[in-house]
Amino acid sequence: MLIFRQLFDATSSTYTYLLGDSDAGVALLIDPVYEHERRDRALLRELGLRLLATLDTHVHADHVTAAWLHQQRCGSRILLSEHARAAHVDQPLRHGDRVDFGSRSLEVRATPGHTDGCLSFVLDDHSMAFTGDSLLIRGCGRTDFQQGSPQTLYRSVREQIFSLPGSCLLYPGHDYRGLTATSVAEELRYNPRLGGDVGVDDFAGYMNNLGLPHPRLMDVAVPANLRCGQPQPGAGLPPEPAWAPLTYTFGGIWEIEPVVLQETISGPQTAGIQIIDVREASEFDAKPDGPAGDEWLRPIPGARLIPLSDLPSRLAEIDLQRPVVAVCRSGARSAQAVVLLQKAGCSQAANLAGGLLRWRAEA
Repeated sequence: MLIFRQLFDATSSTYTYLLGDSDAGVALLIDPVYEHERRDRALLRELGLRLLATLDTHVHADHVTAAWLHQQRCGSRILLSEHARAAHVDQPLRHGDRVDFGSRSLEVRATPGHTDGCLSFVLDDHSMAFTGDSLLIRGCGRTDFQQGSPQTLYRSVREQIFSLPGSCLLYPGHDYRGLTATSVAEELRYNPRLGGDVGVDDFAGYMNNLGLPHPRLMDVAVPANLRCGQPQPGAGLPPEPAWAPLTYTFGGIWEIEPVVLQETISGPQTAGIQIIDVREASEFDAKPDGPAGDEWLRPIPGARLIPLSDLPSRLAEIDLQRPVVAVCRSGARSAQAVVLLQKAGCSQAANLAGGLLRWRAEA
């Protein structure tokens, strides 16, 4: 079964796309963003997918790709247009290439004009296409830098994208209004720059008079993307949390497994970790001779009770510069506690995965 997810970076209004084959357990990422590498890796793990490759539609000028990070963390291959001549590329892509993932595949179509290395990726059954900046929803990428050419872009869109079936859904590299998808038929009819009876001279005149400033991050993004997102030549990976082995979730929080917490608080670092139990006092004070099951939910040794409802007003009782593990019955309330702690400036907060239920079963 095909798995499809559309992900978003609010800073650059960039869409990242995950395409997976659930039967084969493999996936591709299109246009991954550097700052969201952990998010995307968490989603892959939660969906049970192994990342085969990252594909960038072009050398971006407004954000840095996460291709190199994924290559280092997951062993995935980096695929990019041969025209980019970028470092660390495992497979330079050409027009007509096919990228397989399980039983499914993407067709590579060269769609230059925004840059000379722009590519669009078309799903094997022509039901979906990923157009990068070549074609946006009721718009298109600019043509005034990075080898841009309105005449070339006009031909690319007309010949390579508008030649797809009218029902084919189009997914752009960006959208600045929150729109998520369009179709070939819609853009043929309603795109004010490229649709209807617009000719190449009309389009060139439009594009040559946009008068837009260059992207704010262009001087940083383009050199970094010519290294496929490696921060600097020879630079290492961004650090992972050092105080304990943690897992980052797609929901955006760090989690610690019960066995890991048990080993950590039994070791030399135990004095540095604060365990905050966010249940109600009646749960925290449950006795072994109470109602059936209560004995399994006794507090973790050394845990302090701060009910979730009291946490915002009692943050001063927690050292936000030291690691904090939030705990509750199942891990739901404590996940919200981690969010509150993060907002308060605690960068070393983690949720006990599965809560006390799993702690008593596994630790």
